Amino acid sequence: MTTRLGSLNEFCWMDLKTRDLAGTVAFFAGTLGWRFAVDEEDWRRATKIAVGGHLIGGVSDLANPVYPPDTPAHIAYYMAVDNVDRRAEAAEGNGARLVVAPFDAGDQGRMATLIDPVGAAFSLWQPHHFTGWTFPPRLAGAPHRMVLACDQPDKARDFYEETTGAPLICADFIATGGSSASAPQWELAVGVGDLDCIVARAHGPGPAPGHGQDSVVWSDEAGRRVVRLSSPEGLTFQVRRLE
Repeated sequence: MTTRLGSLNEFCWMDLKTRDLAGTVAFFAGTLGWRFAVDEEDWRRATKIAVGGHLIGGVSDLANPVYPPDTPAHIAYYMAVDNVDRRAEAAEGNGARLVVAPFDAGDQGRMATLIDPVGAAFSLWQPHHFTGWTFPPRLAGAPHRMVLACDQPDKARDFYEETTGAPLICADFIATGGSSASAPQWELAVGVGDLDCIVARAHGPGPAPGHGQDSVVWSDEAGRRVVRLSSPEGLTFQVRRLE
């Protein structure tokens, strides 16, 4: 069986936490073609993200009083594991800091949130009734790879392998440095068929909001052209062309 995002010991879900729900929906619907809709079967009436009819994530409104008022907009990523309590304990033993202790998320699963030894946040997810995203390989607009840029990529890679008991096959650990380097954080790379089309949508005019040049940054990683696409709040994804 081919290992891919969503498999055990790989990332399996994302949650866009935003204070601008309408703007976030408009931006990513217009640029990446994601569909946003309230899940009427969910007792929370959560907003879910889909592409090609396949669920890939959710959206949380930070205006909800469950969140502290100073919580910044961010994207939470969840890694599927066999046992949250055991893996969270292992993560702490390997140098991580526990932020949210393991708890049951209704009947959907059990989760915990930690900060890894290089400073990146991540959540562990033990599925019960909800396993996370499912989509066919090479689906345009769907999750493609996870990327962690930090000043100690080998340390980060070893941490996740030691914590889960298996290497992260669908993750890239990239070295970065210098005073201008941003704080370490996981980023999702989305696979698309046409990078130039995504850039044109982000710049507008057209169905996308057209937030201008600041929403798109081109880069080159290992000889591959990559677009970094950022919403007005700074929710950022890498976008890569599907080979």
